[in-house]
Amino acid sequence: MKYLPQKLVYLIAGLGIATLVVFSFRPAPIRIDMATVKRGSLQVTVDSEGETRIRNRYVVSAPVAGRLARLNLKEGYKVNKGALIAQIDPLPLTAQVRESQARLREWQAERAGVATLRPKAAALAQAQARIRAAVAAERVAEAKVRQIEATLAQAKRDRDRAQQLHAQGAISRQEFENAELLEISRAKELEAAKREVDSAAAEVAAAQKELSILQAEQRDPDYLLDVYDARIASVRAELEKLADEAKRTEIRAPVDGYVLRVLQESARYVEAGTPLLEIGNPKDLEIVVDLLSSDAVNVKPGATMLIEHWGGEQALKAKVRYVEPSAFTKVSALGVEEQRVNVIADFVNPSIPLSDGYRVETRTVVWEGKNVLIVPLSALFRCDRQQNGSDSKAWCTFIVENNRARKREIEISQRSSFEAAIKRGLQVGEKVILHPTEQIQEGQRVESQ
Repeated sequence: MKYLPQKLVYLIAGLGIATLVVFSFRPAPIRIDMATVKRGSLQVTVDSEGETRIRNRYVVSAPVAGRLARLNLKEGYKVNKGALIAQIDPLPLTAQVRESQARLREWQAERAGVATLRPKAAALAQAQARIRAAVAAERVAEAKVRQIEATLAQAKRDRDRAQQLHAQGAISRQEFENAELLEISRAKELEAAKREVDSAAAEVAAAQKELSILQAEQRDPDYLLDVYDARIASVRAELEKLADEAKRTEIRAPVDGYVLRVLQESARYVEAGTPLLEIGNPKDLEIVVDLLSSDAVNVKPGATMLIEHWGGEQALKAKVRYVEPSAFTKVSALGVEEQRVNVIADFVNPSIPLSDGYRVETRTVVWEGKNVLIVPLSALFRCDRQQNGSDSKAWCTFIVENNRARKREIEISQRSSFEAAIKRGLQVGEKVILHPTEQIQEGQRVESQ
């Protein structure tokens, strides 16, 4: 019995050593970052770059053909509605008016003397000569049309090549626009040449009609009264048209605004329809954002758009007004062709320190939830699910129970760039592991960093 205490001491020491050995070989808990499942608001957005642009942009064009006086307006000048902004020389129209007035007096005088006048042989010969001259002029005009058609075809080919080179980045946009402008100019020249053909054809018809009238006058001078009445009415209509065109040689601003671009600054001859300048209000802005077509299908009119990184600290708000009905092809920075759709939005507060063509970053809200169960997206990962004998993918997370990791399958309804809304599988207040690694397994001991 006297040795029992000593043996007991040895026994206790042995148990202590064994315990130390067991704990020394026990795996240390993995240090982790955790987050708490909570309720809150979640916004799902589509993010993309956008650009401001003037809502209503007016392109002022030449209403009539003529020599344009040099424009004194510069970009940024303010103009009022009705103010004179360009002038086309009215002298050619004035000369045409005088010529028509002289012709009108001539027809009126001839009508007055129709009872005593009969066509002479010289008049018939002159009418026949006029027909021959008109036919010759028509052939010349037709030849000119064929020549311009050839130059227009070449201009179209040049524009197609410029478009390809611009898409490849080989030429500047200005060079591409020059090619487009050349094509438009050739098209306008072709239209003018065709009008000359029509005019020459009309002259042939008029000359032939005049000859037939002279022949009829040989038979019945009274018939000329109706003819001269028609001629007089035609000249009067022509005078009204010329008077209207003469008024339009003074080109005035269609709205209040600012000069955005001067397209024709120097004095030169311009055809009707030639763009002269652009007018708009730089404060009347909208946002245009080109989204991938797969993202644009989720954007609806009325959706909230947040504008960030525009130069101020606070994000600006806008409302989606319009989603364009057709997509277009755009080559990304990586050279990949993408189908994109323009989304147009209006600023909620129009008083903003931005102007036309400013780059901004936008976030368009496509879903928003209040008081939903949310967790950080970094706590989720894909896992295998066995269902009806087939493998499928599900969402999983690790929760922490009694300092141990427990794998749990969950179901999410929506997710943003940083958080996800939980539909099933988690409760408020549970702890989830952020950024789980392959070291974390079911039942693994963990501790917070």
